[in-house]
Amino acid sequence: MKNRLKLLRTERGWTQEQLGQALGVSRQAVNALETEKHDPSLDLAYRIAVLFGRPVEEIFDNPHA
Repeated sequence: MKNRLKLLRTERGWTQEQLGQALGVSRQAVNALETEKHDPSLDLAYRIAVLFGRPVEEIFDNPHA
């Protein structure tokens, strides 16, 4: 799923490790999301949206739209 996670992370000056710690996931999980190898669970997508203070739709593109 296309997303803006890397852009948002780098805008804040965070490493993948720091973002993973904030979300309770591994650095490898963050990398897999950023490189679009894996899609986030609904729970994780909402945690990411809350962390960045943005709607889910602004971070992740809807593949069905």
